[in-house]
Parts: sequence; structure tokens; C-alpha cells
Amino acid sequence: MRMKRLLTIAIIALLTLNAENLLAQSGNEILKRTEEAINAPRDRTVKEKMTLIKADGTRKKRTILFYQKGSDKRLILFLLPADVKGVGFLSLSEDRMYLYMPAFRKIRRIASHIKNENFMGTDFSYEDMAETEYTDDYSAKIDKESAGTYTLELTPLPNADVSYSKLKMEVDKKTFLPLKIEFYAKRGRLIKRQTSMDLKKVDNYWIVGQVTMETIKTAHRTVLDLVEIKHDSGLSDRFFTTRNLKKLAR
Repeated sequence: MRMKRLLTIAIIALLTLNAENLLAQSGNEILKRTEEAINAPRDRTVKEKMTLIKADGTRKKRTILFYQKGSDKRLILFLLPADVKGVGFLSLSEDRMYLYMPAFRKIRRIASHIKNENFMGTDFSYEDMAETEYTDDYSAKIDKESAGTYTLELTPLPNADVSYSKLKMEVDKKTFLPLKIEFYAKRGRLIKRQTSMDLKKVDNYWIVGQVTMETIKTAHRTVLDLVEIKHDSGLSDRFFTTRNLKKLAR
């Protein structure tokens, strides 16, 4: 009798472990497909309206150009208004980020210890603006599933240099684009929430027309609205250099 009980316990434990492994495997597979959906074009050029909204409703409007090649190369240029015109940001990896301030005519490398700070007064950090290879830094498991979405829980891999203790990501089953991402601090507190709306197909790629990042504590929001987008225009690696960043910002 005791042997049967021990055998039953062992089988239950094994089944539970296998179920957890399958959930983790499925979660990582979904996360990989999400990366592939986000980075599907060879390159993209995007013009966006940026609106910074305080809790009292006060708004600041900006216009930016965003260039991306693959998952790791990103360049952002501020066009309007005058007080931020010419400010540029270049990301070549999560630890190689540069900021150009036209007032000083110098390019500054973003130190790793400040990559969790807000980027140009927005609710996005420098880390958020960098590459989108989540599978390099996080392991994912399925937290829950609905008819149209998966909700993944992402936890940092050992030795991952990230600022968040976990992410919760709601993924659209049809497009595999993230509809919502919640960002948690090291102590498990929800600090930011990103939502994406207006999913549509352009040049045979699924994109989002609006992205909002909200800081929970202050209720401050940053809204990005799509104005124009071009895919696969042939941006070269030489476009994503500090030299070109400075040239474009003039």
C-alpha cells in the first residue's frame, strides 16, 4: 500500500513537472513568434506624433522619425517642436546606446546604470527604446489564455542585465503582436503599462497605429500615433552610426 502511494505521488509530481515544462516551452515559442512579428520587416521608417500627457490633462506634442533595421538597430530623430528639434538617439544593442543633444553638439553614450531612466521626459526608458529580443533576456510561460489572446509571464534569465523583475505580456493570437505589456519593479510592484491599439496590415506586415505607455505612480502617459510608415526601403548598416546620427540631427 505504501509503495502504491509513493508511486502515485511520484507520478503526480512528474506530470506536474512535465505540464510546467510544456507551459514554459509553449510560452517561449509564443514569445519567439512575437519577436518575429515585431521585427518582420528588413527595415522600417516611421513618422509619429508623440503626445506627453500629465495627470491633470496638460499636453505636450512632438513629432519624431523612427528608423529600425532588424531587432537591434534603431535611430530616433526629433523634428518638432523647436526645443527638442535635432535631438537624436541611436541604439545598436541594449548596452550600446547614444544620445545627441544639438545644444552641446556632442554625442553621449548612455551608461548602463541609467538605462532605466526616462527617455526625453517620456514614459519610455532608454532600455524600452533599445532592441526587442525578449528571448535574450527573459523566459516566458503562459499565465492564461482567452479566445483571442495569450497572456505570458516573462521572468529574467540568470545574469540578464534588465531593470524589471518580470513582464506580463498580452499577445494577440492572430498577429502575435503584444497588445499590452505590464512592467514590474524588482520588488514586484507594477510601475508601467504599455497598450497597443489600431492593429492593421501595411505592406503585408501587421503593425499598430497607436502605442501608449503609462507610469502608474504619476498617471503620466506618452502616446505615439502613427503618421507614415515605409517598409524594406534598404537602410544600410552605415545609416545606424554615431556619425550619421550627428549628420541627420543638423
